[in-house]
Amino acid sequence: MFHATSLGLVDPSGTLTGSCGDNPGVACRLAWDLSHSTSAAQLVNVYLAGPASRVGRILFIIILALLVRTALCRLLNRMAERAATATLPVASNGRVHKAAVAVHASGSERRAQRARALGSILRSAISAIVFGVAALTILGILGFDLAPLLASTTVLGVALGFGAQNLVRDYLAGILMLVEDHYGVGDTINAGVATGTVEAMTLLTTQVRDVNGVVWHIRNGTIDSVGNESQGWSRAVIDYPVPYGEDLARIRHLMEQAAVSLYRERGWRKVMLEKPEVWGAQELSSKEVTMRIVAKTAPMRQLEVARELRARVKAVLDAAGVPPAGPDTIVITAPSGQGEAGPRTVPTGPEALPADTKARTGAEDSTAELGEDEEGAESLGEGATPGTP
Repeated sequence: MFHATSLGLVDPSGTLTGSCGDNPGVACRLAWDLSHSTSAAQLVNVYLAGPASRVGRILFIIILALLVRTALCRLLNRMAERAATATLPVASNGRVHKAAVAVHASGSERRAQRARALGSILRSAISAIVFGVAALTILGILGFDLAPLLASTTVLGVALGFGAQNLVRDYLAGILMLVEDHYGVGDTINAGVATGTVEAMTLLTTQVRDVNGVVWHIRNGTIDSVGNESQGWSRAVIDYPVPYGEDLARIRHLMEQAAVSLYRERGWRKVMLEKPEVWGAQELSSKEVTMRIVAKTAPMRQLEVARELRARVKAVLDAAGVPPAGPDTIVITAPSGQGEAGPRTVPTGPEALPADTKARTGAEDSTAELGEDEEGAESLGEGATPGTP
């Protein structure tokens, strides 16, 4: 038995595969089953099934991209909050060290800001990557040739990389500074060109206000090295001079007494992480010995601790009868005569001159002026030529 279709006796367009293709869709198959019309099936396949399929695939890609982005952002938020609320280190006896409590209390807000800033940067990066992949996929569904687009994008990226090297370097330096926690808002730093408090920090620039109130805007890519004076803990260093002839062991004992009295006070103990230490003689000269005493404090509390400790040391040394060290001072005490009351006044005007100096008369002044005129005339006569009147 022969099939008419195999011999070309039946028009293939009058069949399902001839009207809808080798892989007919649901809409085209439904239109063929209802109408058995090639025109209706092709109309549905071209103007309804194709666009609807593309729209469905695009919607699926968009929904998938949103779900992936939401899941990754939630994961990053959890990690950032966990880093912002890190627990304190516990000692072997189950207690938390006081220094760790002070450092944690002073840096908790800064650590939270840093964790949230990193989370924001990572969320932005994830959003750009996810939506970029989704956009390329959608362009492929719409029939665009992605090869020239990717090639032109690569050329554009290389051109931007060469043309904006400083900008790229600033952004990368800002990201690395934030990730490695070089400094943060509120820290006192020394960036080379300026020293002051960080008021604002972005991925491009760092804003520093110095002690004079000047605001410095420093590009992150230009900061080769930076010193952070308020990270972790600080140290108060006091150099106190004492006379050269004093007993240094006694001076050390008095300084330790002043330091212990300050450390025992509850208000100062909250900002002092450890008991102050007297390091001893720091410098020697022919007139004095400089003794050094140090105290480990919470970040940016070293100045107030140094002022108070310096005042305590002075009070203790004064009470012990230690004279202040300094340059030699000569005190002249004139014997007071009978009937004189109060100090003598030393004249500073013309009255202070000797009597023989004041006795110079006007005739002597005229004689001196005449002698000067005669000497000038003799010098002129020696230089004149013969025959000159």
